[in-house]
Amino acid sequence: MLAAQTQGVHMKDIDLGHLRETIRIAQESRAAGNHPFGALLTGPDGAVLLRQGNAYQQGKGVAHAELLVAQEASRLYTPEFLEGCTLYTSVEPCCMCAGACYWAGIGTVVYGMTEKRLAVLTGDNPENLTLDLPCEAVFEAGQRRVETRGPFAEIEEEVAEGHRGFW
Repeated sequence: MLAAQTQGVHMKDIDLGHLRETIRIAQESRAAGNHPFGALLTGPDGAVLLRQGNAYQQGKGVAHAELLVAQEASRLYTPEFLEGCTLYTSVEPCCMCAGACYWAGIGTVVYGMTEKRLAVLTGDNPENLTLDLPCEAVFEAGQRRVETRGPFAEIEEEVAEGHRGFW
């Protein structure tokens, strides 16, 4: 029991570290004139394989950070390898991005803040009309399992801060 608790605490620390990196990526994205979202992919050993911010300036509404990571991951790696990988993202993936993670074969998705909280921050901004569809609902509709972890109350305000004054 103690080993499982220790492993859980250790995993949470790892998750929070990677999520804080997605916040930094989101800040870089915002500074470049894009929407404030960031994502990264870690391999089965925990090493960062890919990192990507939102690319709204180049791809408009479909250039989400998670989608771009999933696309690049599917070009570089097999679904069997990606099953052991984790996608970290500052905000819960929308249904498009959740679908991309599913189809790429990524095994785990970890997010900092919910899409519902994002909707409060973005309001009815036409550049980010959120959908009230949790990523877990998308994954549960699939034929293979995708594990999710999130949101993380410890960093929700850090994520939200990157959106204040943007929308």
